[in-house]
Amino acid sequence: MAVRNVAIFILYTSSGQLLLQHRTPDAYRLPNYWAFFGGGIEPGESPSDALKREVIEELSYHVQDPHFLMTQLFREGEDENTKYVFLERYQGQPLELGEGQAMGWFLPDETHDLKMIDHDRAIVERVRQYLHER
Repeated sequence: MAVRNVAIFILYTSSGQLLLQHRTPDAYRLPNYWAFFGGGIEPGESPSDALKREVIEELSYHVQDPHFLMTQLFREGEDENTKYVFLERYQGQPLELGEGQAMGWFLPDETHDLKMIDHDRAIVERVRQYLHER
């Protein structure tokens, strides 16, 4: 069994929209799914360092002041995974898609019709709660 730790990044707007990535049809993991930006944590790398590296690669965006929201444990086939979830309020900086076929802004309720895995839906719900509590 392999352990794959990942850091994910969710930009959100003042109106509560979340930025999601539409993965490509040939993606190794979750082809054609809507998911979060971010990726694997390399050996010796902290979750926050991995987050910054991945977000630059995938969005050409420099993380400013991320808020650590939660850790999520889940299984994917035989793999045991940990997601470190970070949020940041979007301030209008330019975004350039560097990975995936598209990106889009969605209110949490709008994600119900998107092709997403259940554990990502659980994260969307936790983000909704967090934004509601603020």
